Amino acid sequence: MSKVLVVEDNADNLRLISKVLERGGYAVDAAACGTDGVNLAAKEKFSFVVMDINLPDMDGLEAAKQIRKTGLDKNVPIIAITSYAMRGDMARILAAGCNGYFEKPIDPLGILAEIHRILGMEK
Repeated sequence: MSKVLVVEDNADNLRLISKVLERGGYAVDAAACGTDGVNLAAKEKFSFVVMDINLPDMDGLEAAKQIRKTGLDKNVPIIAITSYAMRGDMARILAAGCNGYFEKPIDPLGILAEIHRILGMEK
């Protein structure tokens, strides 16, 4: 079973994303802040990371940069979750080390397909 890290401070969004991923066959580890996400990523091996951008201690862009510095395999995708949809946000998110992103609000019926699309695993 593939292991996934979800970094999300909103309990409802975390629960929703975790349930969808678990139903998709993934084991989920969770962190509610960027610091905890960085620490988990340094200790564990994950197939991919789902990272909220707006976090309480450090934003998800900084957390993604720090995760990339932890020695996490550079091929491990980081997928951002964001409510930001302004011009230039995609470029900032990708420049921070993320491989893609999807926007909130989260569509529970389509989120797994969107994650798989970003990962190049379309079915």
